[in-house]
Amino acid sequence: MNPSRPPERQIRIPATFMRGGTSKGVFFALDDLPEAARVPGPVRDRLLARVIGSPDPYGKQIDGMGGATSSTSKTVIVSRSSRPDHDVDYLFGQVAIDTGLLDWSGNCGNLSSAVGPFAIGRGLVDPTRLPRDGVATVRIWQANIGKTIVAHVPMADGEVVELGDFELDGVTFPAAEIVLEFLDPAEEGEDGGGGALLPTGRVIDTLDVPGVGRFEVSYVNSGIPTVFLDASALGLEGTELQPAVNNDAALLARFETLRAHAAVAMGLIGSPEEAARRQHTPKIAFVAPPTDYLASSGKPVRASDIDLCVRALSMGKLHHAMMGTAAVAIATAAAIPGTLVARAAGGAKTSICFGHPSGTLRVGAEAREENGQWQVTRAIMSRSARVLMSGAVHVPGAIFTAPEGI
Repeated sequence: MNPSRPPERQIRIPATFMRGGTSKGVFFALDDLPEAARVPGPVRDRLLARVIGSPDPYGKQIDGMGGATSSTSKTVIVSRSSRPDHDVDYLFGQVAIDTGLLDWSGNCGNLSSAVGPFAIGRGLVDPTRLPRDGVATVRIWQANIGKTIVAHVPMADGEVVELGDFELDGVTFPAAEIVLEFLDPAEEGEDGGGGALLPTGRVIDTLDVPGVGRFEVSYVNSGIPTVFLDASALGLEGTELQPAVNNDAALLARFETLRAHAAVAMGLIGSPEEAARRQHTPKIAFVAPPTDYLASSGKPVRASDIDLCVRALSMGKLHHAMMGTAAVAIATAAAIPGTLVARAAGGAKTSICFGHPSGTLRVGAEAREENGQWQVTRAIMSRSARVLMSGAVHVPGAIFTAPEGI
């Protein structure tokens, strides 16, 4: 240490570390952030990346709260909502492990289940709207995509119930069930491919990628922009677990190339090269008819118990279970006749149970066709959430003075 320089000091920021669904993240109340980080911009991005432990060329996030996977490299900011008929605003930031890039282009459906409990616990919800015993209805404005999520949070003795017997594949221990309703989940505007549920207006398209091949695809903007492919067209079974995909560098590169070209076709970016800075969206998934397989836990999944198999990639890797927002896209696509998802499921269904690497998940969606255009009014699924640690995170104060401080 240079004796002529004062020692660098850390700053302390109140935070809560929570599991939501099959993800974990660091939650902040907006007013608890340093003033410079309460608005979008490089200071906020540097702060959140440093909290998580990125950028990290080692890919381990040892010097932060992240767990070195897309499911555990997440941040959330919650505030009281100024919007009518909403309780809180929820902003989600996905942190890239290696680069520290903050991707604000989409939501995290899993962590959505923890927003209601966090908001209640931090006093961000009007106490007159909360039952002492029963189920609290928390109306959440998802600020990334401009949509409403309704969380049904169990309460007892005036507090959130976290423990229970609801089991969620991909989470080891049971907890209390939280029902989430995603209202009008089709994305809109620039990040939603122009606001169409089916951005090209078709249930099936052809994605032609030079050097990779031609593939049937279904593009869906619901929950999160997602491109679906047929597993067999990729030479896959649809029952793969993480090692089979994530240990195959050539396959991962192929998926990323397909994702980049699909993003252009969906109107999300102007050229495939832009996909490197938009890693969170769109998601890419592959589907197959129901098949027997062993989940990552060793639990058998029977074809007779599911409607189809789905595998999805997040931040360049096969997800260990299923992203909540992708589950909304799956449910939506399953409800629309002719999509690859509906085809794999044996026909359109308003409620499906699909197999993923950790087990199964049941989701539902209400979709209808009006004047030749498909619309989805809501998607519903169950999740759980739990506080893992509450207190404060500590970060070097230098991040507020210079980009190189990270």
